[in-house]
Amino acid sequence: MNHLSMERILERIEQSEQFDEMRITRDQVHEMFREHLLFSYTPEIGQLINQVHDALIQRTVLLAEQLLEDEGYGKPPVAYAFVLLGSGGRREQTLWSDQDNGLIYEESESHTQEQLDAYFDRLASYILRGLDILGYPPCEGNVISSNPQWRKSLTSYTDMMMGWFLEPDWENVRYLLIMADMRCMYGSNELVIKLKQAFLAYVHENPSVLKYLLSNTLHHKISLGIFGHLITERYGEDAGGVDIKYGAYIPIVNGIRLLAIQAGIQATSTVERIQQLRMNAVVSEQLAADWEWSFAVALRLRDMTPFQLEDEKYTTRGKLTAEQLTKETRAALKQCLRTGMELQKYVSKSIESHIEREKG
Repeated sequence: MNHLSMERILERIEQSEQFDEMRITRDQVHEMFREHLLFSYTPEIGQLINQVHDALIQRTVLLAEQLLEDEGYGKPPVAYAFVLLGSGGRREQTLWSDQDNGLIYEESESHTQEQLDAYFDRLASYILRGLDILGYPPCEGNVISSNPQWRKSLTSYTDMMMGWFLEPDWENVRYLLIMADMRCMYGSNELVIKLKQAFLAYVHENPSVLKYLLSNTLHHKISLGIFGHLITERYGEDAGGVDIKYGAYIPIVNGIRLLAIQAGIQATSTVERIQQLRMNAVVSEQLAADWEWSFAVALRLRDMTPFQLEDEKYTTRGKLTAEQLTKETRAALKQCLRTGMELQKYVSKSIESHIEREKG
């Protein structure tokens, strides 16, 4: 890789003692990867991008811990997990992904709930300040560890999750599907595993809840018209372009995630979920290969979408411009979208059949 080797990049992040120092590294790496994406995209580049994001976030959490200790708040009073949700949880971040995160901590016999809340509230604020300096915009939906809803003990998380299952309205189901992508970024992975086991156990014992998850899963429609034409943006600065994030990438992610939940698979990345569905003989080799190809196209095109710096934060609208829709790109995108539509039909049929079998 040009300019800097991955080993050197990760070493620089690991040795950083200030958030500002890491921001310089991130900006340099961003430009380096951007050059690669302009000329050729490979899944390996996507994996490297996520490896850098992970290293930056892990170092940010460690520095936040050290800041608290230096200010006299001591070490973490109990084990905890700083978790990523959304594309970070799935290891599918772009160069400009925002913050989707949470924090889970153990209960304690030697500390009061107020003491635990106070420590982790302050820790979360330091982590988010660091991520802000690094150029990660906060999640617009407030799925972030500064929000007490996403920062609590394992018992409280479990109780909250069960409450969502028992009242599966649209918003609660949205939260459940967000939680399904949870990945431990720093700290105790055991806490995350326990929460995910409780999640999958509930679905296994109460398969009727899958119909609510299905409704939410199919919410985003594929950007392909009934006559096989691309559905493009009609107005504004994106006119003539295509919404890759919500018209291609998200529908595929959502469909695969629900099949993984149905099958009791804990993996969070879409590629790993497809591989495990195939290995467990839940889907055929051909279907899995088709889904992997379409997902790779969606990822590649999503990484080609233009980005901008707003208030020093990296952001994107997730849309390919009309100029980027070359003949070759259109052909690949249409095939990706056709497969995405078939995937949504498959998921719907699979879930409905599963519910009927369980009833019988």
